[in-house]
Amino acid sequence: MKKLWILLVFGMLFSCNTNSLDGNENLNMASYEYDDAGIELSNLQEEIVEKRSNSVVQDQKIIKTANLRFETKDVTATHQNIISLVKKYNGLVQNDNSGKSYNKEYIRMTVRVPSEKFEDVLLGVSEGVGYFDQKEITQKDVTEEFVDIHARLSAKRKLENRYLELLQKAKNVKEMLEIERELSKIREEIEAKEGRLNYLQDKVSLSTFYIEFYKTSEIKGLPVTYGQKILNALKSGWNGVSAFFIGLITMWPFIIFIGIIIYFIRRYIKRKRNKK
Repeated sequence: MKKLWILLVFGMLFSCNTNSLDGNENLNMASYEYDDAGIELSNLQEEIVEKRSNSVVQDQKIIKTANLRFETKDVTATHQNIISLVKKYNGLVQNDNSGKSYNKEYIRMTVRVPSEKFEDVLLGVSEGVGYFDQKEITQKDVTEEFVDIHARLSAKRKLENRYLELLQKAKNVKEMLEIERELSKIREEIEAKEGRLNYLQDKVSLSTFYIEFYKTSEIKGLPVTYGQKILNALKSGWNGVSAFFIGLITMWPFIIFIGIIIYFIRRYIKRKRNKK
């Protein structure tokens, strides 16, 4: 029983330490044995740290992203070109939104393509573009994070297996509940790290393009001469005066009410003066 409690306390400390593994940590820990299994926890941690330090990723894990914004002569043709590029390189269109503003027709797209085809798609989209309003290419190296998460997962899984061994040797309900509580915590941490690893893998395998392209057009009916500007100003002034009088007309009940009040006030003042 004493050994079990020592192991549980050590397991909790070990679980916390694996969340903050780095090159500056003090990794020397006391040695404890798993009952009759004869396996030392210190040896287990040394094995995990050694695996982490010796981990070699065959290729770098790079997240590639492109933000592109440019003007085009034909929005429809540019849109079809991007769709064709995505299909050609086995990518996918994540978002595809279009709209119109004051004098502009635009389309915003989010597309994802295999990372090895990133440059090909970039060249295809850039073809025929004379000038980019925005062209931002980023490449984030997450190789170290990959290695770190793999090492942490290895530590958590080994610790999980040790607790499973202890669970089979538990002598009473209290011991079982204690072990199962620790197992629950460890499994939550494993799931969180697996989720993060899957997210990074998705971002690494598929590069992301945020693309916006637009076409501007002249607005018909705008004044182009000084005389037309004066004429429009006169029309605008007359419309303002008309709106003022129309507003007064709509307020006629209020105006009559004010007039009645003023009449009685003046009559009252006049009577006072006559009494004096």
